[in-house]
Amino acid sequence: MTVISRDDISQLEKVERLNLINSCTGYKSANLIATKSLDGAVNVAIFSSITHLGSNPALIGFIVRPTTVPRNTYENIKATGYFTVNHITEEMITDAHHTSANYETGVSEFSKTNLKEEYKEGIAFPFTKGSPVQLYCKYVNEYYIKENDTVHVIASIESLFFDENLRHKDGWLQIEKGNVVAINGLDGYCLPKLIDRFEYARKDIPTKSFYK
Repeated sequence: MTVISRDDISQLEKVERLNLINSCTGYKSANLIATKSLDGAVNVAIFSSITHLGSNPALIGFIVRPTTVPRNTYENIKATGYFTVNHITEEMITDAHHTSANYETGVSEFSKTNLKEEYKEGIAFPFTKGSPVQLYCKYVNEYYIKENDTVHVIASIESLFFDENLRHKDGWLQIEKGNVVAINGLDGYCLPKLIDRFEYARKDIPTKSFYK
């Protein structure tokens, strides 16, 4: 196997280092976070750092890169307290990736792509139309990470929307059925395929498959 040390990593050219370190940790979730400013300007941006934090209460987290430059998503969330998370499908990847472009504050990425806003009854914040799993979230807290000047935002899931055909009788969502993609690195989009599901693991008892 190839070996690259910490010193080797530090000496790599910037783009090569970004690609290597962003891809070496494996597949990540691919989501669009949609927000709205206090004056009604809509924003949507791709994130690959959204993670599950707990189910009771239902919490998620994501990372905001250094705020030394404008971060419209973060600023809107801090101002209004709410946002939506929208899973990205295979059909959406070109437009979803384009939301990472550095548009000026006030320019909606919805207007620069084929992505469409969608609204739910009683919710003033936009979702992304066509996303098979959508979360309406409320800002709860944040933690500054001094090691790389980023912010870990914590949010609660206020409402969950999903295509009914994704849900199994035990509550599990098989998002593969929704053509939901994952991200490898910064720009590699992949379609995960279910291999198996397993029952709860207990010590000294052979692990049993749901399907075999």
